[in-house]
Amino acid sequence: MNSKITRRQVLAGLSVLALIATLPRQALALSNAQARGIVDGLVGEINAVIASGRSESQMIGDFERIFARYADVNIIAQSCLGADARRFSAAQIGAYVQAFRGYIARKYGRRFREFVGGRIEVTGVQPVKSWVEVISTAYLRGEAPFEVKFLMSDKSGKALFFDMVIEGVSMRLSERAEIQAMLDRRGGDINALTADLARAG
Repeated sequence: MNSKITRRQVLAGLSVLALIATLPRQALALSNAQARGIVDGLVGEINAVIASGRSESQMIGDFERIFARYADVNIIAQSCLGADARRFSAAQIGAYVQAFRGYIARKYGRRFREFVGGRIEVTGVQPVKSWVEVISTAYLRGEAPFEVKFLMSDKSGKALFFDMVIEGVSMRLSERAEIQAMLDRRGGDINALTADLARAG
């Protein structure tokens, strides 16, 4: 993937920030304890799959279901499109989000598949601006422990994570760059992007 930041990516990032700025300002409804409890449940399910001894395809399916239950896929998917989302119909966006859901779950499910023989432990929680950051540590066999952060919010009506930061790398920002590069390579055709996402990951 080309790491050069394009003008489109800069404009898309600014548009997302502008959208966030227009949201109603309100007291954070999601408490630290609630956010930690949800991530404790998420991590518990991930650890159970890691220790299950199931086949890779079965584990990937389990991770897809976990991701669908705990991640704010609509927010993640649409923020990856950035300003381009305005050009597409509601039906096109709906199909894209559905394809993105499977793509991202398969992709990160395979990443968690690498954790077999290890575990994840929640170690802390702290409020950050309008969300709550739940901090955990991943322990893998033969590797130094590393940090995994879950950024939690309930602005969509349910407490879900809208970003996951693994070893300092943001899932959402990485996927935004990847999705926009994929859209560029398809000449801005979201239908082609959706079809390819349904097969990828």
